[in-house]
Amino acid sequence: MQPEQLVVRSDDARCAELEAAGWVVVSRSWAAQLTAASIDVDALAGAVQRGRRHGDVRAIGDADLASVLVLDSVTLADYPGGVATQHSPLTMSTARVTRTRRGFGVFDGDGQVLAVTYVDVDGRTAETEFTVVAAEFRGLGIGTAVKAASILALLREGIEVFRTGGAEENSAILSSSQSLGYRVDEEWITLSPRQDAESARRRR
Repeated sequence: MQPEQLVVRSDDARCAELEAAGWVVVSRSWAAQLTAASIDVDALAGAVQRGRRHGDVRAIGDADLASVLVLDSVTLADYPGGVATQHSPLTMSTARVTRTRRGFGVFDGDGQVLAVTYVDVDGRTAETEFTVVAAEFRGLGIGTAVKAASILALLREGIEVFRTGGAEENSAILSSSQSLGYRVDEEWITLSPRQDAESARRRR
């Protein structure tokens, strides 16, 4: 059974109260923002171009969904952090792109997806739900490329504010996001009661 966990901003007054009551920090996460006015279009285009050394960088279509679901399935265990950054498995319905749910990927010559990012659009704001890269292709910049492609596409559609986030221990996605111009503006901590946290550590 999942230990009880609470997610609060690091500057929330409840943090000290919870820790005094015996709760312990089990993970940390962050959120970051990029505004249209601060986007370096040339830098993002360069990131996309570098990604094209490894595949076709483009929007996800219905014909890609089977491949996207395979990648999602084999990477489910790869998301670090606790409840604040957990990823729910995609279904055929949630993998399908809509006007307010956008998906972008990097595809090899056989049409197999190597990396994807999904973004939820609300008015003039777009928030990255998740970005993932196939294990054997990490470190090549294709995660950065697919995020850059999503930003450029949505910028052309009038999106003004872009949000993203991740677990503190996922240094790769933090570095990737910062290279695209995102600036961290929120830090979050996940706490569990001390006995639950100790039990979880013993099970690892």
